[in-house]
Amino acid sequence: MALDPEDLYEVDSDVPDLGGAVLLHYFDGFMDAGSAGKLVAEHLLNSFEHRVVARFDVDRLIDYRSRRPAMTYSIDHWEDYDAPELVVNLLHDADGVPFLLLTGPEPDHDWERFCAAVRGLVERWDVRLTTGFHGIPMGAPHTRPLGVTAHATRNELVGEHRPLPNRMQVPGSIAGLLEFRFGEWGHDASGFAAHVPHYLADSTYPSAALNLLGAIASATGLNLPDDDLREASHEAEAEIARQVAGSEKVADVVRALEQQYDTFMEASGKESLLAESVEHMPTAEELGSQFERFLAEQNGGETPER
Repeated sequence: MALDPEDLYEVDSDVPDLGGAVLLHYFDGFMDAGSAGKLVAEHLLNSFEHRVVARFDVDRLIDYRSRRPAMTYSIDHWEDYDAPELVVNLLHDADGVPFLLLTGPEPDHDWERFCAAVRGLVERWDVRLTTGFHGIPMGAPHTRPLGVTAHATRNELVGEHRPLPNRMQVPGSIAGLLEFRFGEWGHDASGFAAHVPHYLADSTYPSAALNLLGAIASATGLNLPDDDLREASHEAEAEIARQVAGSEKVADVVRALEQQYDTFMEASGKESLLAESVEHMPTAEELGSQFERFLAEQNGGETPER
């Protein structure tokens, strides 16, 4: 028996005309190197007034035993329960243009039904474009310009971003399925993945979030100030530089990545260049282990939490 997707959500009765608006989405639980997507979502909610206009039924969509919500115990009683929320917020950019932001834990169940439910909201509000965003680890140093990988249901939506040169199979995500299904349904959809040095993938990396925000603003035409993210980026880069300068092992890793990056940029037309240089490069696991050992030394021998 087919279940009605509209049963998955409740909509505010007082939603203004949103014809031509953009729906941004970020789901917690899938890959997000450097917490880039999370930082962008938090930045948007902290920068603009917002209110919930749609709320999904998380009891039907979330597996609580695989991602147990936090509860606070105080002395002799339970004091608080951090209930998960999967909601659509209505915001307005710096020019007063309305846009929507769907955030919350990635659904564990009913992916197709959830996609159909989001489609219902998109068609109900006449949304012109849906856009997802997150971070991915990349073999590039933090001392060089970091890019953003773009993908979309139409080539025109990718813009000037350079596409990946090959095909690959990766674990599925609700964000990827949304974009795929929206393409089949004739709706414009896109996504951005900020590149994050893989030795910083488990850290909070505001520079990647800054790149994501810029890509989103450019693709959607929204006026999204980035002052707070830019300041956080400057502080994080200064701290990373300090830590790298304090460890010769980590500095060697960064220099090797710089050499690979510079060589590739100088001869980007050579098809075999990457294969020739990767042979001598440390793996992502080696890079991560070296960086973690360095941080452990700074923390008195304790391994940093991942």
